[in-house]
Amino acid sequence: MIQKRDTLRGAEIFVRSLRDEGVEYVFGYPGGAVLHIYDELFKQSEVKHILVRHEQGAGHAADGYTRATGKPGVVLVTSGPGVTNCVTPIATAYMDSTPLVVFSGQVPTRLIGNDAFQEVDAVGITRPCVKHNFLVKDVRDLAVTIKKAFHVAMSGRPGPVLVDIPKDVTADSCEYTYPDSVDIRSYRPVVKGHPGQIKKAAKLILSAKRPMIYTGGGVILGNASAELREFTRMLGYPITQTLMGLGAFPATDPQFIGMLGMHGTYEANMGMHYCDVLIAIGARFDDRVTGDLKQFCPQAQIIHVDVDPSSISKNVRVDIPIVGDVKHVLVDLCAALRAHGGKPDAEALKTWWAQIKEWQAVDCLRYNRNSEVIKPQFVIEKLYELTQGRAYVTSDVGQHQMWAAQFYKFDEPRHWINSGGLGTMGFGLPAAMGVQLGFPRETVACITGEASLVMCIQELSTCLQYGLPIKIINLNNRYMGMVRQWQEFFYDKRYSHSYMDALPDFVKLAESFGHTGMRVEKTKDVETALRDALKMKDKLVLLDFITDQTENVYPMMASGKGQHEMHLSPDRELA
Repeated sequence: MIQKRDTLRGAEIFVRSLRDEGVEYVFGYPGGAVLHIYDELFKQSEVKHILVRHEQGAGHAADGYTRATGKPGVVLVTSGPGVTNCVTPIATAYMDSTPLVVFSGQVPTRLIGNDAFQEVDAVGITRPCVKHNFLVKDVRDLAVTIKKAFHVAMSGRPGPVLVDIPKDVTADSCEYTYPDSVDIRSYRPVVKGHPGQIKKAAKLILSAKRPMIYTGGGVILGNASAELREFTRMLGYPITQTLMGLGAFPATDPQFIGMLGMHGTYEANMGMHYCDVLIAIGARFDDRVTGDLKQFCPQAQIIHVDVDPSSISKNVRVDIPIVGDVKHVLVDLCAALRAHGGKPDAEALKTWWAQIKEWQAVDCLRYNRNSEVIKPQFVIEKLYELTQGRAYVTSDVGQHQMWAAQFYKFDEPRHWINSGGLGTMGFGLPAAMGVQLGFPRETVACITGEASLVMCIQELSTCLQYGLPIKIINLNNRYMGMVRQWQEFFYDKRYSHSYMDALPDFVKLAESFGHTGMRVEKTKDVETALRDALKMKDKLVLLDFITDQTENVYPMMASGKGQHEMHLSPDRELA
């Protein structure tokens, strides 16, 4: 049912639409093309605006908010440099299927195409990295376009949607109506999986001798964690998860054998390589998981469940495709398994688990815990221990990201927030702001490195303004760590421009923004520093841990290699 309202200006329609959509926060930065909207935001208090210090921060903060809460993230930026500064977070959201709705101001319609001040083709620029975008040319289309934007962003395979709004549209008036729902004829995502394919999958699953369950971020996006747990425990099969899928199944459960892929565990990658039935759920077979496609799961029949039909058989040919929402498909798959008796081959499974335990005995994540120089893995293990695994953790991109994924055991979905697909340095701090706003009473930790942290360091000012008590864990090795690691392995140790030789004093920098800073240089001081920081419930604390410059992330599957061709740390390398 459509409710009729008073005649309103476009800017009022914009704010009312957000209110009626249930939006709590808008992350943004004002400018000339959106001043009518900002004036209306000033007149009300239901839709709260968070003023960031850079448009990139707005996009990443909205991204962190939606990944943690499941609610759509909303961004408001001005035309020209405002929207171009937001392209990186839009692309980040696109790669990781995050449902953002980004509103950009535009020059008046009569000036579009005239190279007017602060004019860019926002629709054209963002087209390759959005799920859809709109240019609103008539105020009468504004409310329904906003409704469509939220519908497209949140349904099917989620993703960012851009709505470009010329300034004159925000000044024009019309009668306000906001629809309860929209029907887009050309956009109707499949929800239920095909019953015949589900029956085939159930039969194949129960026939497996060496099964593997491989899940990705789609399980979290589809709110299907409970269904995945039921499915996995019913079967008793080993499960591995991608970087984006961590937390959908508990990391502390014995059926979980670690993350897979380039920096996955030995047992997970070996299990993938030698399995005979692979059950892929909400994953996209990206290159960091598969390695050399010619060597990927050479003995396996593959079942692939995904809401996006374009993802199925895109990179890897599959035997049983199931298009549908993962939550619905898992419910139906569990029912089909029960109908088939639900009992896998017990003896074969026992033998398979015995092999996996042999691989686990390699202890591929072992490192020197007795080092006087701080090992970054030790810091993350202590953080996990002191937060009892209940913190919301964001990360930037690089070695610290991989160590966080390896050593912080995520038992719940939406607690691990990182840029997986695009690999965006600078993501961690603003993402943590969005998470903290979504969960003001929870512990939010940003695990970062000195190279990533300085990219959006200005958002420390935003944290002060809104009282966000984030704990920043800066694993400072004075290098772009992952770049240095690759240069060590593949470029004969030619460390070209990876050394950070002009770093700030992070303690003084934090203090200059009104926060607390701590510098930690010895292993024996790590736990005390973390304890002290976590006790400061109402303060942002930046902990600058001076870590081992030579530490590398292991295991490592080099680009172009197979999953069974991993490098372990030098003291763990197999003959």
